[in-house]
Amino acid sequence: MPVEKPSRIVSHDPVLPSRSSRIPEATIARLPGYLRALNELSDSGVATISSGELAETAGVNSAQLRKDLSHLGSYGTRGVGYDVEFLRFQIGREIGAATDWPVVLVGVGNLGTALARSADFGARGGFRIVALVDVNPAVIGTEIGGVTITDQADLEQTVHSTGAVIGVISTPDWAAQEVCDVLVRSGITSILNFSSTVLIAPEAIAVRKVDLGQELQILAYHEQRKLDAVRRQHRESAPTPDQAAHTSDPNLTVPTPSRRSAR
Repeated sequence: MPVEKPSRIVSHDPVLPSRSSRIPEATIARLPGYLRALNELSDSGVATISSGELAETAGVNSAQLRKDLSHLGSYGTRGVGYDVEFLRFQIGREIGAATDWPVVLVGVGNLGTALARSADFGARGGFRIVALVDVNPAVIGTEIGGVTITDQADLEQTVHSTGAVIGVISTPDWAAQEVCDVLVRSGITSILNFSSTVLIAPEAIAVRKVDLGQELQILAYHEQRKLDAVRRQHRESAPTPDQAAHTSDPNLTVPTPSRRSAR
């Protein structure tokens, strides 16, 4: 008989109708950045902010920001801007930041340890690590942030006993699929994958992939384009072979215009 998962999801705000079903995926991807910027503004005591200032803080253009926020039904006040606290509430409600989502993190190596200590897992982040899991006997039984690392062999039981609803995989690539299978079997329906393995999961499972190597390769592509542009500019500005020969021949004399004496 399967163990029923305890209810460990804590919401800090009243349940209100969500507009998420009508919000484009690209906009959803930008909302966390807006929320992070608003959190910083709130911490600095800023009460209202214009779309231009908020856009600059979030790293987007103001037209894009206004369009994104219009999907939330938030248009700001002409001449005043946006109320920081209310906009924080609106965005937080849409992306679930007003809820403490319990997270199980599998793979507590260098990357996993850094993730476990990240500020994203805390009261402001909306995510709470309830379980840390690894196969290394040297770390099993130790703690990070008050959470004891448990044996990966007990992963399914750990998920049930902690009520985790989100799984984070930061294992070596070869182990990622097996971990994914166990998480799915345990009832996890949202997975964040930090390995480079393309996970195979049922369609109902939401899987997000963070491939650091791929992101570095994208940056390398942009750097290569800039380097190619510099080389092309250098070639276009370099003298032709005839021009080079003309200017480098020491025996070549350049005629000068004759001057007639004034009479």
